[in-house]
Amino acid sequence: MTNSAPLQLPYRQPWHWQQFHSHFALRRLAGVELLEARRYTRSFRLGARSGWLSVRPLDEVAALELTLSPSCADLAPQLAEQVRRMFDLDSDPATIAAHLGRDPQLAALLARAPGLRLPMAFDPFEQAVRAIVGQQVAVKAAVTITGRLVQRLGEPLAETAHGESLWLFPSPAALADDPLEGIGMPGKRVATLRRFAAAVASGDLQLSVADGVETLVERLCALPGIGPWTAEYIALRAFGEADAFPTADLGLLKAPLWGLGGIAPRELAARAEAWRPWRAYAAVYLWHNYASE
Repeated sequence: MTNSAPLQLPYRQPWHWQQFHSHFALRRLAGVELLEARRYTRSFRLGARSGWLSVRPLDEVAALELTLSPSCADLAPQLAEQVRRMFDLDSDPATIAAHLGRDPQLAALLARAPGLRLPMAFDPFEQAVRAIVGQQVAVKAAVTITGRLVQRLGEPLAETAHGESLWLFPSPAALADDPLEGIGMPGKRVATLRRFAAAVASGDLQLSVADGVETLVERLCALPGIGPWTAEYIALRAFGEADAFPTADLGLLKAPLWGLGGIAPRELAARAEAWRPWRAYAAVYLWHNYASE
């Protein structure tokens, strides 16, 4: 089995590798993801297939280089499209900036960090699990707990990536069937996670925005233990929905932009109406403001 030729995935500038590196560095899931200074690698499932993908920025052209595990070379077109979404390579930063820049306070953030994109998860189920685990806990704690799920229920990937062994994220059925005792979450959140995984495993819940993001949010919120913040965050991170906006997110409410007292959720929601249809990108800038000051 020979390695497939790397693919080049072009993008419109500006696009910043460091933004994505920082995003992954905070959330990297040991065993599933590998992160180097100039490379991101992860395992994946695609239907009944599994393998790994690796991405690195190129210096000579405005493009990312995508390398796939040898067994998945035939999946290159589908994987390239998914990686393009994951790294938000098809957005038009000029159009987004022109719209969001009408808000004077956002305009200042745009000027300081032009061209920020919307990092998106490779796998919607994995991202949804991360969001549920992350309810009311810090990102670092959520990564630790999710890592325990991988250690307990993940499957080893047959192919190594750059000499490293990788694991596949647990399947919906595996999470639904395990009692998840001693995993480090409150009982109610364990029940929420297992109920969600069972709904996905049975096909009762379709993780898709084919019927619109509002429909997905309604379906998610119909499950006990999943509220608007979790549902909107899943829409934003799992599907790259450009107008998803988790209004109750602490980072959005406490961004230094609003001053020492922050901003109330109702006031933020009202203000964000003017940011449609690019509210998710406004969220990216507010999170960046929260993390960097």
